[in-house]
Amino acid sequence: MADEKQNRESMKEAIETLNQIASSGSTPKTIKKSITDLIADLNNEENSLSVRAANTISMLDDVTQDPNMPSYVRTQLWQAVSKLESIRE
Repeated sequence: MADEKQNRESMKEAIETLNQIASSGSTPKTIKKSITDLIADLNNEENSLSVRAANTISMLDDVTQDPNMPSYVRTQLWQAVSKLESIRE
């Protein structure tokens, strides 16, 4: 079950990155709200890790399109997406 362990570690790292973004004072409030909702979805264990990751990637794609987002926040979001993309069944 090395893959499962690796998937959980990738999920944990993605959630940590999203938490950093959500807790940053320089992140706009609307983006913080979206990120907080996504973290809750990632922690909801009703679906498999890969389903939660795929859903979050899709929603993060929408969030990164926000014109009010600072570029460094967008970069951090892409890092989280990269971690989530590494999660496989």
